[in-house]
Amino acid sequence: MREVAVVAFGQSVHVRDSAETSEVEMLMPVLHDVLAQTGLAARDIDFTCSGSCDYLAGRAFSFTMALDGVGAWPPVSESHVEMDGAWALYEAWVKILTGEADTALVYAYGKSSPGDLREVLTRQLDPYYVAPLWPDSVALAALQAQALIDAGLTDERALAGIAARSRTAAESNPHAQLRGAVPAGEHLVAPLRTGDCPPIGDGAAAVVLAAGDTARRLTARPAWIRGLDHRIEAHSLGVRDLTDSPSTRLAAERAGAFELPVDTAELHAPFTSQEVVLRRALGLEAADGRVRINPSGGALAANPVMATGLIRIGEAAARIHRGASDRALAHATSGPCLQQNLVAVLEGE
Repeated sequence: MREVAVVAFGQSVHVRDSAETSEVEMLMPVLHDVLAQTGLAARDIDFTCSGSCDYLAGRAFSFTMALDGVGAWPPVSESHVEMDGAWALYEAWVKILTGEADTALVYAYGKSSPGDLREVLTRQLDPYYVAPLWPDSVALAALQAQALIDAGLTDERALAGIAARSRTAAESNPHAQLRGAVPAGEHLVAPLRTGDCPPIGDGAAAVVLAAGDTARRLTARPAWIRGLDHRIEAHSLGVRDLTDSPSTRLAAERAGAFELPVDTAELHAPFTSQEVVLRRALGLEAADGRVRINPSGGALAANPVMATGLIRIGEAAARIHRGASDRALAHATSGPCLQQNLVAVLEGE
């Protein structure tokens, strides 16, 4: 199988409201950044793939407008997924593995500020039995958190500790939206407080993938993708055990995450309670001393919907690029209560 690596990663500064900036204006500096890191020009990219959501933009086929950020010339081989950009990276990875491309540009973006994100995300739910009830994303996450507490797997104090650790880690992340102390706050939806929930914000991210010797030529220390897999839970929340994530565990197993220890784990956990679920599924529940979990601050510090999962892969790769990590795990999720999960394992040389 061909070797494929992340050779560059860039992201915007994530903000609460980018009303004065269009998606294209938000994307262009990020795209220029990752190309500049590698010395590649647009004509050197064999495949381009993006991840975004028309529901956030409020118009159909909004991703075609974002292509203006890539450029109209030369013509590009392009694809799009209506998912987090991590799944766009999966498509690009497969494209390179098949030999149809040697290089790929993957980007994702999301502007949550124009609408009510909690209502928008209800459109992910079962359209017959659940969506008509309009349970929003925070309420569903609170159900999951309460199930964990009732099962004796966590408590509100432990959740507050996760929030504090994430915000503290974000102090060294210049792109993070939230940093520092977590306000105590009232319950947003019990048992979740404001600090247990992700910020609403706008942002974009991009990575460049390359194969074999091309990757070695483009960067001093490629972040090799040693395994990548994604799995999905049942759509109906009523038939799932919300305290566990078998799809994450299976994706990690298929990606080779359990074959050797990792030193970094970038987990896409928008809610503190979801980190508890992921750590148990990935065998990281007692790994604080030997595994850095979300050293970037994670989704609790910045959550540009549709780009957050790609950022987890990019942050893990960036730590390998600069020598801060040798073997990292990156996770991305989509859907309510960790419905869909992707796991990538990256290594340095």
